[in-house]
Amino acid sequence: MKILVIEDEQRIARYIKKGLEIKSHIVDNAEDGQEGLDMALSESYDLIILDRMLPELDGLTVCEKIRQNQKSVPILMLTAKNQVSDRVEGLNAGADDYLGKPFAFAELLARISALGRRPATSTIQELTCGDLTLNLQTYQVTRGKTQIELSRKEFSLLEFLLRHQDQVFSPEQLTEQVWSYDSDVLPNTAQVYVGYLRTKIDKQFPKSKTLIQTVRGFGYKLAAN
Repeated sequence: MKILVIEDEQRIARYIKKGLEIKSHIVDNAEDGQEGLDMALSESYDLIILDRMLPELDGLTVCEKIRQNQKSVPILMLTAKNQVSDRVEGLNAGADDYLGKPFAFAELLARISALGRRPATSTIQELTCGDLTLNLQTYQVTRGKTQIELSRKEFSLLEFLLRHQDQVFSPEQLTEQVWSYDSDVLPNTAQVYVGYLRTKIDKQFPKSKTLIQTVRGFGYKLAAN
């Protein structure tokens, strides 16, 4: 899943981001309500984790504006304000679920999974590029009718490239997006994993178009053309 975390407490934001990335999710962070709203309206997300108490725009306002713009993306609201009246306000503003701070990460994951199972017209089920398909619900990757086995990080890298087709990313940018906060990441990690993906989705299909392309001097992109 591609998840937006709108949280101004950097320690909590890093904690959530690192934990979700370990579970193979792609995570963007916003540090205030206005930045979060702009990202929510300009990008496509499968889930938004939204803090209630934010600078610039508070969480209730952000939630209301997202709904006013016809965005039906699931919203999980986080807050230290955990009275019944506070939860009611959050739900009335358009939140789908409400989790009080402090929280156990296992519960956060369970709520994310529950929200991900709910049918929603804005939730993307599959990402495709040519005859390559990545299913976000079953975690299956296929090219044509052939299933491809990927590791967790290979899956995360491919998901990121599929969500940003035709865009060129340097190895440093890929490392920042897919491996941020990983303690064991090396300078050439992105190049190595691009090589792994090429072997599995391109070299094993010599009669099909090459999807992962090198833009010399700049980096890599995923494109069907």
